[in-house]
Amino acid sequence: MSQKSLDALKEAILLERRGRAFYQQVADQSRNPAIKEFFQTMATEEQRHMHVLGEQYKSFATAQTFAPLEARDAQSRPLPELILSPEVRRKIAAADFEAAAISAAMLMEERAVALYGQRAAESQDPNEKALFAWLARWEQGHLSFLADLDREIKEAVWNDNAFWPF
Repeated sequence: MSQKSLDALKEAILLERRGRAFYQQVADQSRNPAIKEFFQTMATEEQRHMHVLGEQYKSFATAQTFAPLEARDAQSRPLPELILSPEVRRKIAAADFEAAAISAAMLMEERAVALYGQRAAESQDPNEKALFAWLARWEQGHLSFLADLDREIKEAVWNDNAFWPF
């Protein structure tokens, strides 16, 4: 049994659990229904990742093997575009708490992408490699969405405060 694989699974489950708790807290504190839905969707996706990782942990702990990703997981993509509608983006930009949450969330997602990418690169097991590559792509999708939102928030603040030199 590879302790490194088990440790990677444990760390991944912990990252996803923390992400879910964070996104759920932001959703619970948001007063705007569209923003609440966005962060609730993020929390739900992290919960799904916890489930997939938990199943992989059971498989590896009992049979010393990673199970192949289910087809629905392998084909799935993060966050439907409709969640990031222009209305949601404007409302997040106008909400200080949610805008700050975007910055904090980016740091969590960056950490997840790095961990999952490293494990995918190091693994010799094709199912483990596929699992962590899938997770890295998924979290990179989250990070890209969040980075786009963060950029729009900054530009909105700059425009509102006339920070542009021209």
